[in-house]
Amino acid sequence: MKRKTEIKDKLNKETTFDGLVSAISGVHSTLNAQAGRAVNISLTLRNWFIGCYIAEYQLNGADRAIYGESLLHELSKKLTHISNCNHRQLYRYKSFYRTYPQILGTVSPKLQLLIPDRLKTESQKVRTASAQFKISPEKLLKNLSFSKFEQLIDIDDETKRVFYEIECMRGNWSVRELKRQISSLYYERTGLSHDKETLTEIAHDAAEQADSASIIRDPYIFEFLGLKPSEVMEEADLESALIGKLQEFMLELGEGFCFEARQKRILIGDTYGFIDLVFYHRTLKCHILIDLKLEEFSHENIGQLNTYVSWYRKNMMAEDDNPPIGILLCTKKNHALVEYALAGIDNQLFVSKYQLALPDKKQMQAFMEREIAEIELKDDTTDKGMLVREMQATYRANNTWER
Repeated sequence: MKRKTEIKDKLNKETTFDGLVSAISGVHSTLNAQAGRAVNISLTLRNWFIGCYIAEYQLNGADRAIYGESLLHELSKKLTHISNCNHRQLYRYKSFYRTYPQILGTVSPKLQLLIPDRLKTESQKVRTASAQFKISPEKLLKNLSFSKFEQLIDIDDETKRVFYEIECMRGNWSVRELKRQISSLYYERTGLSHDKETLTEIAHDAAEQADSASIIRDPYIFEFLGLKPSEVMEEADLESALIGKLQEFMLELGEGFCFEARQKRILIGDTYGFIDLVFYHRTLKCHILIDLKLEEFSHENIGQLNTYVSWYRKNMMAEDDNPPIGILLCTKKNHALVEYALAGIDNQLFVSKYQLALPDKKQMQAFMEREIAEIELKDDTTDKGMLVREMQATYRANNTWER
């Protein structure tokens, strides 16, 4: 309300150009946040309804005995056309419904038609039970994304869960911040602290806050909307340009490279990862994962790539495939480092075969350095930029390399 009043005050006064820019920016931010909340509420309700239907079927389904423990596995096979309905997620939706039954009281009259008749008769009980909660279900639904609910449903103790609901809303925490606070035992530390107010103040001052952009980029949100990760991820200009160039470079090499995915999203436990480029090599019969880091090489980088490679080996490798490998590209200005991650490959014959079929490390480094220089100087029209480009042309003439 305060934000809307500020925009209105600016429009009522004599508008300057700066005021016009400010007013447009303000209304964009306000409505963008409103749209994000609306999409999130729809997604959260969808997941709650899915959990509701599953729980109801397990209790009263006419043929439930046929499926038994395999219900979620069989159901996930039939729901491949719906985003995030694998076996694990279906179980999470059921847990969400059972943890937050009071959401039933927030359902609009139109959506009431989607609720099983048996549950409608119990709606009054749910509303009565919800009175014990400190936060109304309407406020929870409005202020917490489903990604945050996912963190909260793992907390069995109701008092502890309500504590994190309150703190998350109070501090406008991001999903990552909520997860960090739970992992750091913020609830337990608060209970033991002799100065709870100071501890809370410190926790909120250092907390990462959520914004409307982060809500829209939530993996659940953009899959729910039918968007691709590359459409919503805000990459750095240099990184985005390099990935595009790298994709073309690998395909031009030939030698069996088949492009498969860009910004491939994978789920490892409760954490999402994005692999910059994924290829399949026809000759080597394996996946090739490429991860680009706009920084110097670190053990964390190679550790992350090895995690991705290991995940691909376990979840994506077919029976006649060879183990996947990863290529890590670390770069900082005019320096490039290429590292190959041969995770789980003990047979030296395979290692030699991979090294023969993949681009030479020096070749990759030369490509990276050249492309970085081109991208950084692309829009530079100054005399200095022209001089640097002339030096760059000389460098290319003296440092040619074959594909």
